[in-house]
Amino acid sequence: MSKNAEALTSKVQQLAGDTPVRIGLILGSGLGHIADSVEGVAIPYAELQGFPHTSVSGHNPNLVIGDLEGVRVAVFGGRAHYYESGQADVMRLPLEVLRGLGADTLIVTNAAGSLQPDMPTGSIMCLSDHINFSGRNPLIGEPTDTRFVPMTDAYDPTLRTKLREAASDASVEMANGVYAWYSGPSFETPAEIRAIATLGADAVGMSTVPEVILARFLGMKTAAISTITNMAAGMSDEAISHEHTKAMAPIGAAKLEKVLRQFLRDLN
Repeated sequence: MSKNAEALTSKVQQLAGDTPVRIGLILGSGLGHIADSVEGVAIPYAELQGFPHTSVSGHNPNLVIGDLEGVRVAVFGGRAHYYESGQADVMRLPLEVLRGLGADTLIVTNAAGSLQPDMPTGSIMCLSDHINFSGRNPLIGEPTDTRFVPMTDAYDPTLRTKLREAASDASVEMANGVYAWYSGPSFETPAEIRAIATLGADAVGMSTVPEVILARFLGMKTAAISTITNMAAGMSDEAISHEHTKAMAPIGAAKLEKVLRQFLRDLN
């Protein structure tokens, strides 16, 4: 852990208490309100030196530490994306702090476009694997041999099973599939969508993969769920835009929230 991460971890513990955090949550578009449900302390990223200042509307840049469904969590109300700065490791410091707070598990959420006709807007998908279609990696420049991180079970099988059980308990239909990371910020072309479909992708988005790589590098177990906010380019007549993403996100987000809350309750 870097000295900056150690200092920030101490600062967060002074503000929110030093009870170890059990699970970290990164909230995607449409899920920011979950942070408001946490019984604890909200710390603006602006007060944490080195934390990213996300420029994406629809995100709430606060780190919230406290209890959600009886579990001690650290919730990132917003994330920084590669396309905002050209830095794939932009979330490294926040995740180092999360690890310093005691978390050994990270659940990532995102908004994504569907490549599957039977997974329409409003669906949710538990990630079984990913394709790093961007070719970027947040560990480029890491000087130690710890950079050679195995990614065979990047999305922890046990966590995925528990999330599927939580979805069943909450009476929520949740698909499983492969997520492709596209750098953004422009949306994909129909030809690019056909290419990643050929490679085996079921959904596409502009986040999550670098965070999962970093979490595995830091020794955390990971799982991720996408909310499907649109059909990918060429898959329908939808007019794809960020405004459309924000408008559609709450549909899947309501389902995802039920699954997350049931998952946390089941941990107890």
